Order: sequence, then C-alpha cells, then structure tokens
Amino acid sequence: MKKTSIYIALFLSSMGLSYGQVDRSKYPEPGPAPEINIGNAETFTLANGLKVFVVENHKLPRVTYSLVLDRSPVYEGEKAGLTSFVGDMLMGGTQRRTKDELDEAIDRIGGSITFGSASASASSLTKYQDKLLTLFSDILLHPSFPQTELDKLKKQAISGLASEKDDPEAISDKVANVVLYGKDHPYGEFATEKTVANVQLTDVKTYYDTYFKPNIGYLAIVGDITKKEAEKLTNQYFGSWTKGDVKKIEWPVPAAPEKTNVVLVNRPTSVQSIVKVTYPLALKYNDPDALAAQVLNNILGGGSTGRLFLNLRERKGYTYGAYSTISPDKIVGNFDANASVRTEVTDSAIYQFLQELKRLDQNTITEEELASAKAVMSGRFGRSLEQPATIARFAINTELQELPQDYYKNYLKHLNEVSVAQLNSLAPKYSKPDNAYIVVVGNTDAFKDKLKPYGDIAYYTNTGEPEVKTAVQDASVTAEGVINNYLKALGGREKLQSVKSLKSVQEAEVQGMKITAALLVDQTKPVAVQTMKMGDQVLSKIIIHKDKATMEMKGQQKEAPAEMFQALKQTLTIFPELYYAANGAKVALDGIGKVNEEDAYKIIVTQPDGTKVVNYYSVSSGLKLKSTSTSIGEVEFGAYKDYNGVKLPIGSTINSPNMPVPLKMTVVEQEINPTLSVSDFE
Repeated sequence: MKKTSIYIALFLSSMGLSYGQVDRSKYPEPGPAPEINIGNAETFTLANGLKVFVVENHKLPRVTYSLVLDRSPVYEGEKAGLTSFVGDMLMGGTQRRTKDELDEAIDRIGGSITFGSASASASSLTKYQDKLLTLFSDILLHPSFPQTELDKLKKQAISGLASEKDDPEAISDKVANVVLYGKDHPYGEFATEKTVANVQLTDVKTYYDTYFKPNIGYLAIVGDITKKEAEKLTNQYFGSWTKGDVKKIEWPVPAAPEKTNVVLVNRPTSVQSIVKVTYPLALKYNDPDALAAQVLNNILGGGSTGRLFLNLRERKGYTYGAYSTISPDKIVGNFDANASVRTEVTDSAIYQFLQELKRLDQNTITEEELASAKAVMSGRFGRSLEQPATIARFAINTELQELPQDYYKNYLKHLNEVSVAQLNSLAPKYSKPDNAYIVVVGNTDAFKDKLKPYGDIAYYTNTGEPEVKTAVQDASVTAEGVINNYLKALGGREKLQSVKSLKSVQEAEVQGMKITAALLVDQTKPVAVQTMKMGDQVLSKIIIHKDKATMEMKGQQKEAPAEMFQALKQTLTIFPELYYAANGAKVALDGIGKVNEEDAYKIIVTQPDGTKVVNYYSVSSGLKLKSTSTSIGEVEFGAYKDYNGVKLPIGSTINSPNMPVPLKMTVVEQEINPTLSVSDFE
C-alpha cells in the first residue's frame, strides 16, 4: 500500500505540466474569511436599570449568567488590597445561608457561582436554573460579610505578599506599573502587608453599597433559554435590586517617557534577570487600529513564531522564551515585552529587544509573517467560541467598549483584511524603542554599568519604592567603624571572643507543616552542622569544616560547590565580623540605604577569594538588619535578645534561591557555650 502511494505521488508529479505549474515565488492569496454565527443578542432593560443580553443556544441544556459592573477603576490608597477580598466576602455567606450551606447547595445542582469585585457568573443545567438563580440572587442581594471570613482572607493575603517580596516576576510587574502609571493611580498602586492590615469589614460593606448597583450592571445570559423566559426570571430574581448613583472618575492618562529610562531592582540571589520593556499607549478597544495592532504584536512577540522568540531564544540562546503584548484599555493601554535571561547576557538581551522594536519600524514585515499571525489569531478566536462565557463576554464587551454591533461576527473578515502595507505604516505609532521603560530585576551589580548606554538609571526596591541610598556625610564614619559599632552593640569584642560554641534551634511553618532548622557551632575544632527538618523528616544536613562542606539530602551525600562553601565557611565563626581583618576580608562603605524603612549602613565585604557578602547595619542601633550573598540568599534579622551579655537575633526571614517561598524563622532554643559532644557533629 505504501509503495502504491509513492507511485501515485510520482505519477501526479510527472503530470504537473498537464495541469499547470504552481508559481511558488508568490505567497498564496488568502481565501475568504469564514462566516461566524455567534448568535444574535436580544436585549432588554429592567426597571432598575439592569441591562440584559440574551443569546439563545439550544445545543446543550445549559445556561450561563454573566454579570459585569461598569465602574471606574478604584484607587484604594491605604486600603490597597480591598477589592481583592470583595468577591470571596460575597461568597462567604448570606443572611439566610452560611458559606458551607451555599457551597453544598451549589454542588448539589452541579452548578458554579463565582464573584469578583465588579463581576459575577453562574452556570448550571437549564432544569436547575431556578435553584441556581435563587442562590445567585441571594449572594448578590443579601450578603452577610462575616468577620471571620475577612480575617482568614487577610491572613492568606499577607502570607502571599510575604512570598511576593522575593518573587522576581511579581517584583517586575509591581515596579513596572509604578513607573508606568505612578503609585497614585489605580493601575500603579499595589497591596502591602500594611495596607491589607488596614482593611476593615466596614470598608468591604461600603464598597459593596457604593458599586453593586443594577443601573451600572450588564447581565449576559447565554444558553438554553428564550428572551421571554429570561425577562420573567430576571425580573423575578433581580427586579428588587435597588439602583443608585455611581460616580464616574476620570483618571489621568500617562504618556510614554521623552527618552528611554532604565529601572533596576537589585536582587543579589538571582541567577537570571527579568527584563521588561514597557510603555503606555493611547489605544482603546474601539480604536480603528486595535485589531491591526494585535496582529503587529503577534508578529513581534505573540508566541513561538514571533521575532522576539526566534531571536532571543532560537538564535541567541539567551532565554527559554521572549514575548510581548499590546493591551488596549478604556483609560490607557500599554506595550510590554519581557523575558527571563541569564545574568551575564542581560545587556545583550536588552539590545536585542530594542533592535527588534527598531526593525519593526523599518518596513520589514512580510506576507509570510502576516499569514502566520492571522492563522494563530483566527485559530485562537475559533477555539474561544466553544466556551459559553466567551459569547457572554462578547455581548457585554460590545456595549462596554462601544464596539460596532457586528464587531465579533465580522472579526475574521476584518482580520483577513489586515495587510502588510497597513502594518508597516502602523508600526512607527506603536514601536517606541526610544520612549520606553526598561525594567530589570536581578543581580544588578553584575551588569549595571553596561546598561548606562540605554538611558538614565533609577534604582527601586523590591517593594516598589525608589531606592533611597544617601551618601554618608560624616567623614568620620567608615566601614571599619560601622563594624566596630556592631560588635559593641552585640556586647563588645572581649565578650564575643569568649563565645566558643553555639546551639540555635529555629522553627517556621510552611503550608501547615513545621520546619525546624538547627545550628551547632564549635569554633575550637572548628566544625559546624546545619540540619533542616520537616516534621520528623530530615530534609538536609550540612557538615562544615575549614576545608570543605558535606551536604546530605535524600540519602545522598555530596560536597558543596566552591562558591557555596565559601559562604558556608562563615558559619564556623559565630561572629564573622570579629575576624574580617585577620582573614584578609576587605570592607567598603556603600552609603545609607533602607531596610524595612530603617536607615542602614550598607557594607560590602569581599573575601580574599573574591566572593562577596553585603551586610546592612542599623544607623541608630548598630545591629545587623540584613545580609545577602549570591550563593546563600538573603537573610533579614528581627529583634535581638540578650544571652548572658551577648545579643543574638531571635527571628529571621530567609529568602534562598533553593527555596520556593521565604521562611520566617523564630528561635525556640538558643544557648551560648553549650556542652557539645563529638556525636553532635557526626
């Protein structure tokens, strides 16, 4: 059979002249765009102002209700994080049903109900829609807002924010939004542990009372239902919803910077850099350029066929993937291109990003690229039509974004009409390599000088604040003096030198599991042991001697890498600062920075082998607040406690490249000069 197929193929190939040659020098002409039958949305408005769209689809006995509130973006200020709680608070129970009763009732009908701060949805089989709407309207109109639910949500949010502090992706997004929009704009602000703690139950209730009004609501109903049935049901379940005035707020529209700026966030533990090139765009959903701009972006960085991906990954090997987006918005859109690249190629990757943006503006778009982009976008659009929620979103978007009524029906037709000439003429409007923010999160000390040619450099902290590093005005303050003050604050050199051994046990909780970290140090040998347990299970054990460190993990033993050993070796001395001079370490004062809003001297410690540690010492107390190194990570120290005249920290937060989340450790046992035996170090 296989041979027969080959013979037939050869025969047809030999007969090519009889049927006419194919001109392969020209790209095939696109065929006509297929017609899209989305379904007509019939509309009506309730007496309270709720506008309803009904899209009939009787293929399946299901119905979906999607609600959107057309409110202005909300600036939360000192209560940032408030809106993230609203949806879960609504689902936390009603005046008639507890949260557990709601969840059980929804499960019983095989339905789903979700709420957000300005949206909601409900779905079930058609035969259960009365029960579904009974629950949906109860949540919408009679929420109970239990305090216990808010307390739980705040605790979860604060825990998540603690993790985000060391998440380079989260840091990059946060800082990019700050420089794009400013922290006094709804798009630029972000939640912190402090602002989340400020949110009270009255704030949630006030938000609900202010914005959950039917006259700014749009309800799309899609599925096995008629307009007549929809009118009856919506009046029955939502007719009592009381309307009210909701003010519209006009937020400022930021412009792209006059020249490109570089924004750096130093994360010494990073082995990769998160690179983001971004700028605001005046682009709304109903802009005549909107669809063509999406095609343009697909060619630049919409996926694995985009120029950024092919350049930075396939040709240069800098990253696993490089992508971009052009996002329209009712207030202000934006462009964003990003990739995670190796530290040593950070400057080269930025150069390639900017080069691709410049090349886009040089009439370089080809018919082949256009055809590929159209195929990707039309395929994505077609697949989206399989979801009822998509049809609902189309109906609401048409109204909210002031789109033509036939916009989605003619989407493929308009996509098909986009031409190479149109894109090449449009590119200069949306490609702005000379008016961008280049945001980089990584080990900036390794490449910051190489980025000066790209623009003025500004430094930000991982909490999204401009980094304030002031020069030390007092000439009498030196690195050696800061170290001496630290040793004095701990108890003085003589007292510290009398400490020959240490035992410290700390605990933390991760996802309900207890983590225990124990450290034993005997300077007289010298030898140290670090043990990490989860419950009774030993996760790791590191035995450190003056010439090597042995790591035991999952039953396997290996020697620690050289760079890690140099950092671990510091553990052999309980107070390393005592011996910096004797060991040949160089210390340099690098100004005054902030550690959790406290002024701190930044001291760079360089060991004879070239490895570096950066320590921060409180200007007021002299105590060490933070220590960072590439191999070990970052450790923030909490309060200190006196142990027989020697101060030691009793809490710390550890951010390590080897751990998925930060560990907040609390000392449960600590002893100076304990009696240690040989077995303790085996």
